Amino acid sequence: MLNRPALPRRLLAELLGTAGLVAVVVGSGIAASRLSPDDAGLQLLENAVATGLGLFVLILVFGPVSGAHFNPVVSLADAVLGRFPRRDVLPYVLAQCTGGVLGAVLANLMFDLAPVNLSGTERSGGGLWLSEVTATTFLLLVVFCLARSGLAGSSPALTAGAVGAYIGAAYFFTSSTSFANPAVTLGRVFSDTFAGISPASAPGFVLAQLVGFLVAVGLVHVLYPVPVQDDVLVRSQP
Repeated sequence: MLNRPALPRRLLAELLGTAGLVAVVVGSGIAASRLSPDDAGLQLLENAVATGLGLFVLILVFGPVSGAHFNPVVSLADAVLGRFPRRDVLPYVLAQCTGGVLGAVLANLMFDLAPVNLSGTERSGGGLWLSEVTATTFLLLVVFCLARSGLAGSSPALTAGAVGAYIGAAYFFTSSTSFANPAVTLGRVFSDTFAGISPASAPGFVLAQLVGFLVAVGLVHVLYPVPVQDDVLVRSQP
């Protein structure tokens, strides 16, 4: 069994990490809209680069404490795939969602905006929902295929870099700009800025992310039915 830090320490790491992630997403979106007001493509590029780099650093910092999930569907998938205690899923999700809201409030305050300002940005439609299914599916494939192949264990920085790079790329190849995270989706509701999403649009995104979770778990089972370390143990038995 893994020797995990005490649950309160892990929950604090998840709260801080998710808050930091949402602060990066929302804050860089505000900065981008102010620095490049007439170029939407440049705004998105600035937002994507900041998010990818920020996520890379946050995973390295908090990964040794909590596993750096920062995402309810990652915690759910980790539990379903047998690497994470199911009793810890709900506390993790609550910490992540709390962190997501606090991160948005922090970003608003840093840019002299009202701490809570519900977004009016409507994001709905089949293409956007399909994008969220796709973005979430491939995010989970990146995380858990690396883990079950043994690559993540040999180099923790590899997962951090791969996840950061994937999210940065997914800003551009998905029409939804790849939220891929219910806690981040919730946080972005509380900022009526470049990265915001209206309260009415958020449930559709979260539902699409949960569909992506189901698809990804099925694919991981097919691609890596047995984690490498377990497969080695099985094959080494007489």
